[in-house]
Amino acid sequence: MDGSNGTRASDARAAEVQPGIPPRKLAKRIAMAKAACAVFGREGYARASVDALAEAADVSTRTLYNHFPGGKAELFATVVTWTSGEVRDAHVATVRALFDPGRPPHPDNLERDLAALARALVRVMFEHSDHFALVRHIHAEVNHVPAEVLEAWKEAGPRPVARALAEAMEGLAAAGLLDVHGDAELAGTHFTALTAHQIVQQSHYGLLPLPEEETERLLNGGVAAFARAYRAGRGAG
Repeated sequence: MDGSNGTRASDARAAEVQPGIPPRKLAKRIAMAKAACAVFGREGYARASVDALAEAADVSTRTLYNHFPGGKAELFATVVTWTSGEVRDAHVATVRALFDPGRPPHPDNLERDLAALARALVRVMFEHSDHFALVRHIHAEVNHVPAEVLEAWKEAGPRPVARALAEAMEGLAAAGLLDVHGDAELAGTHFTALTAHQIVQQSHYGLLPLPEEETERLLNGGVAAFARAYRAGRGAG
């Protein structure tokens, strides 16, 4: 995807978050949201001031409030929901491309394909670094982020991705490759915890990328641990 196509896709996602707004006003809101994303990613929610957000967007604070009457909280919710949608789509597309229920992997290829999934999920983090800078601050400042913003973020991103992973786990179980012990969603949670989550934590949400060999060690080790617990016929019970 070239830069112009990526920008158009990003703007289209922002338009979905802000439906029914005239194009000219929408373009202004998108520009302000993009500027705010960088500020929030750098400063976090609590430390980012309305003045700094307006300055980054090259508008007055009055103009910012005209477009976002709820001020910083509304602007943050808009940015988080918009970027979460982008990341959600990338994650869900990755899961469904690699684990189509109609085309389950050969048993001998299960760990290889699970490693490919973990690798692809981690890649999304580096391709959407601005979003994950926001997520890092959400986790660090959870007591300062409005509850409705947290809920909007979870509904826009983490929950749909968790459902997609659960569907993939259910498909692998139906194919006789995994035993999810009656809880496909938990199996998906364990998969990400053992693989991609390790990279997220140790790279500080992609801020300090790990050496490739260390990334591969963590991913492959996590996949092996997951397979030992969940491969059909090899359950931990």
